[in-house]
Amino acid sequence: MTDNTPAAETDSVSDEDVFEQKAVRLAKRERLLAQRTAAAGGPYPVTVPRTDEISALRARFVDLETGEESGVTASVAGRVVFSRNTGKLCFASLQAGDGSRIQAMVSLAEVGEESLQAWKDLIDLGDHVSVTGQVISSRRGELSIMVTTWQIASKALLPLPNLHSELSEESRVRSRYLDLIVRDRARETVIARAKVNASLRATFAAHGFLEVETPMLQVQHGGAAARPFVTTSNAFDAELYLRIAPELFLKRAVVGGIERVFEINRNFRNEGADSTHSPEFAMLEAYQAYTDYHGIADLTQELIQKAAIAVAGSTTVTWADGSVYDLGGQWERISMYSSLSAAVGLTITPHTALSDLQALAVEAGIEVSVKVVTHGKLVEELWEHFVKGGLTRPTFVMDFPLDTSPLVREHRTIPGVVEKWDLYVRGFELATGYSELVDPVIQRERFVEQAKLAARGDDEAMRVDEEFLRALEHGMPPTGGMGMGIDRLMMAITGLGIRETILFPLVK
Repeated sequence: MTDNTPAAETDSVSDEDVFEQKAVRLAKRERLLAQRTAAAGGPYPVTVPRTDEISALRARFVDLETGEESGVTASVAGRVVFSRNTGKLCFASLQAGDGSRIQAMVSLAEVGEESLQAWKDLIDLGDHVSVTGQVISSRRGELSIMVTTWQIASKALLPLPNLHSELSEESRVRSRYLDLIVRDRARETVIARAKVNASLRATFAAHGFLEVETPMLQVQHGGAAARPFVTTSNAFDAELYLRIAPELFLKRAVVGGIERVFEINRNFRNEGADSTHSPEFAMLEAYQAYTDYHGIADLTQELIQKAAIAVAGSTTVTWADGSVYDLGGQWERISMYSSLSAAVGLTITPHTALSDLQALAVEAGIEVSVKVVTHGKLVEELWEHFVKGGLTRPTFVMDFPLDTSPLVREHRTIPGVVEKWDLYVRGFELATGYSELVDPVIQRERFVEQAKLAARGDDEAMRVDEEFLRALEHGMPPTGGMGMGIDRLMMAITGLGIRETILFPLVK
C-alpha cells in the first residue's frame, strides 16, 4: 500500500483509517532501517544534501523558459505535499517551511530502476526528502529538479490533512503544526507577528527606550485589575503569583533612573477566554519620564501605525475577511463622561449618584458584570453599552473614573477623574495609557481602598504593595505609561480572532 494521493482531512478520517495508514508507514520505516539502501538511506538521517533553498531557486530561475534546461545542479529538501506516479516517471511537489514549492521529477532514465521503485514503495505524503539534480522548467512550465539522486530526510508516520480542504478552527488551534503546513495564512500570520515585534522595538529604539525583563513569578500580583494564577515555590516555601502585568517593576526601573523603558512580555490572567481574551497573552508596556498621557498617546499611535506599515506596507490594512480598515491619520480623542452623556441624553459626571447610574442600567437592561459595584465600574459598564459599539475609527477614550484606576494620576483640572485613556480599534480595547501616579502617599491611600474592595469580594482588586510604595518614596519623576496587547494588535492589523494570532493558544 502506498499513500501517494492527497489524504483526507485528519479530523474527518476514522481512527481505524489513521491506524491503518500509520501501520503501513511504520512498516516502511522498518524497511528503511533494514535495507539502508544507497538511494533511500535510513528514515531519519542526521544530514541530507541541501545546497539551495527552494525560494532562492525560484527567484534565481524565474525567467527559465518552458522546457528549458538550466545546466545547474542543485540539492533541495522539502516536504512531499503532492505525489503522482506514472510508470517510468514520478512527480512530487516539495514544500519548504515558508510555503514555497518546487517539483521533483524522478525518472527511470535518470535514477535507474532500483531507485525509482524505492521511491514508489517508500515515499508518502508528508515525508521530507532531499533531491539532487538539474534545475529545469518542465513541459508545463513548472520549475523542477530532474532528480539524479534522492534521500529521505524524515519519514512521516501520520497522514497530512487534505491540502484542498480547510481545517476547522478547532483543528487549526489544536494542531498548529498541521495548520502551518497546509495553510498559507497561518504561516503569513507568524511572519506578520515577527514583523510587528521588530517594528515596535525599532520605534522604541528610535525614541531612546531600553528593553528590559521583569519577573513572571511574583510574591504579590499587581499592575492591573485581574484575577491571578496562584502557584507554590518549593524552594522558597511560598505562595507565588504568575504576573498579571509588569507595571510595578517597570516603574521601579523609572525610579532607578531608566527614564524610557519597555518590555514585551507574557502575562497570565485567570479569567474567561473568548474572541478577544486569552488566559496567557503577550503584552507591551512602556514608561517614559517627563511626559503625560497625551504624549504617550502620540507614541502609541506611532507604534501602531508603523507596525501596520511593516506588515501591510501601508496604514490601510486588509483583514482576513477582505474588508479594509484605515489606521492612518490623526486619531480622535473623546471624553468618557461627555460621550456617555451625549449617548444617553443625560448629564453624567463623576458626581452622579450611584443610585441614578443603577437606575439607568436597569432601564437599559444592562447586567452588571462585576461583583462589587462602584460609581466608576458602573460608568464604564454604561459607556461600553451605549458608546463603544458606535466607534468605527481608532479612538482614544479619555479621562476615566478615579475609583477604577488606582495607579493613575488624578486629572489636573477635573475632580473625580484620572488622566487615563483606552484606545479602541475594531470595537475592542487595544491599548491603555496614563499619566502615572507618582505620589507615594496618595498611592498608599488608593491601595488601601483597593484592599477594602478585595475584602468585600472583588477578585480583581489590588493589594497593598509595600515594596512598590518604598520605591515610590525614593522619588519617581512625572511619567506617562502605556500597555498594549500584542495579540490584539495583531487582530487590529489582520482582522483575525485572538486564537488565530497566537501561535500556540491555550485550548481546553
